[in-house]
Amino acid sequence: MFDKPLGVFVGTRLNVENQAELELVRLVRRVAPRLLSSPGKTINMVSESTAFMKGMLLGSIFCILFSFFSRSSNYVPSSSENHLHHHIKAPSKKELLNMPEITKQELSQSVRVYCLIMVQPKLLIHWAATHDTWSKHCDKAVFYSSEESKALESVVLQETNEWAQIRKALQHAFENAGNLRWFFMARPTTFAIIENLKYLLLGKDPNEPFYIGNVLKSGELEYVEYASGVALSYDSVRRLVEAFSDKMKCPLQSHILWNTKEEKQLAMCLRFCGVYAENGEDSEGKGVFNSQKVESLISKSMTDHPTAVLQSCCSDMAVTFGDMSPSQMQVMMFGVYRLHPYGHNFHDSLVFLPPEGSDND
Repeated sequence: MFDKPLGVFVGTRLNVENQAELELVRLVRRVAPRLLSSPGKTINMVSESTAFMKGMLLGSIFCILFSFFSRSSNYVPSSSENHLHHHIKAPSKKELLNMPEITKQELSQSVRVYCLIMVQPKLLIHWAATHDTWSKHCDKAVFYSSEESKALESVVLQETNEWAQIRKALQHAFENAGNLRWFFMARPTTFAIIENLKYLLLGKDPNEPFYIGNVLKSGELEYVEYASGVALSYDSVRRLVEAFSDKMKCPLQSHILWNTKEEKQLAMCLRFCGVYAENGEDSEGKGVFNSQKVESLISKSMTDHPTAVLQSCCSDMAVTFGDMSPSQMQVMMFGVYRLHPYGHNFHDSLVFLPPEGSDND
């Protein structure tokens, strides 16, 4: 590809991933023709310093093109044939009611979750709040820290780069998951309702490649928003861990010239492994992974839909809320698990029992 003259790329239709890349390609197409037209005449007319600057600019253009094509070569093209389940929906209440009791019991015990909570010592109060609230509802909760802290127990990663932290954490989780077949990764500012996550995953095969959350799009790349939490099946993590050892498939440092967020780097590596982002939804199609706090979602709903605030705000089966303060997490814990109206007994058709030995609510 790179044995062709630059002029070939100027007229070539390129498959860009996001707006930043599109602007770079436009820059190449604007500048390169001027530099390539009548090169002999141009060199005779300009000074040596001008010629040097043009050489530098041409070199930069080649670097941009090389970076773009190097990264593009790592992708498996998106295909509807390979991407069978783009929207992951929780079962409806009617489906559960029609389910045999023995099947319900089997399913309630089959979905077990390993939680990876990515923490930093500077967010110690968030770390402590997560430790005391929703993480107790995970079948296994492990805190992964960028550096050592004497205050709370964690797996120390000794990495400052978030993408490097995620890679090490997923590798450790995969090797220590035991019989747990689902993984949930979140920041300490995220509040998660693990029972609703298990309900969403009900009946899904962890030996298939699932990568679930709030899906966003950048160019042609679909990725799960890190701030709203990321759910991964055993097969997805297995493929990912295998890809970590291949620098061409899943490099620690991106081939491109600008920084890429860790959530996009995760999506790039998974996509190369044949794993695509899935949007988590309830049975009515509402998203269940939220990167905003409840207060913000309600305020927005009051403005946009004043006559149907609750219906347009959030799903009844919401899995996560993001950007939460420690005090807001405690309030959520009270509202979700502890507050019950006297005289009313709520009997769900399916019960997720707490992990053995857990002191959860």
